[in-house]
Amino acid sequence: MRNRADIMGVLIDKGNLEDALKRCVAFLGTQKCNIVITPNTEIVMEAQKDLALFKTINEADLVIPDGIGLIYASKIRGKGLEERVTGVDLMHKILKHCNDHKKSIYILGGKPGVAEAACKNIKEKFSMIGIKGFRDGYFKTEDEMKIIENINACKPDILFLALGAPKQELWMGKYKEKLQVKLVMGVGGSVDIWAGTAKRAPEIYQKLGLEWFYRLAKEPWRYKRMLALPKFMIKVLLCKQ
Repeated sequence: MRNRADIMGVLIDKGNLEDALKRCVAFLGTQKCNIVITPNTEIVMEAQKDLALFKTINEADLVIPDGIGLIYASKIRGKGLEERVTGVDLMHKILKHCNDHKKSIYILGGKPGVAEAACKNIKEKFSMIGIKGFRDGYFKTEDEMKIIENINACKPDILFLALGAPKQELWMGKYKEKLQVKLVMGVGGSVDIWAGTAKRAPEIYQKLGLEWFYRLAKEPWRYKRMLALPKFMIKVLLCKQ
């Protein structure tokens, strides 16, 4: 049985980064498509009004607490989440495992050229990884089945999906039965970091759980999205359960 915390009805796996990695490694030994979702407070709030998103998260094979607000909520409500487990950190750990065990990946998403650049940089750092393919995230709905057919023909072990939230989560939920990969993980902006088109917050911000503040300072136009955090915390404080 999975040990999960209930945050506003959204079920999030307890444990640390190493626990999450062990689960992902185990997925690579299965014969089905396993979904890994990395929600933050914004996604949890969105799931309150989007039934398809809510269902996709709660049916996923691994859900890690990417947002610091989820850890705060857990502490306030005594839900038992140990620590923040970021998607970018888990992706790095998975890539290292792929390098050590000669596994393969495919990256789907990002602006034109980003997935390609990310794959190039990943290959330079992890030379034993098999890069089976990449494609940007600019495609029409009618193209999706052809994209899936291409991914399946390439036979990667892992599909990293960078379509942005909640699109990537809904996309995984929609096509999990058709994807012939062992693991599909929504990684959002992690691909931009690997491509070199974005930088992660300095380590001090990471340790203090203030990556959101660093992003806001660098990209003030994101303030409307950032409002999800205070709204989330108010809801946590006011809710009875």
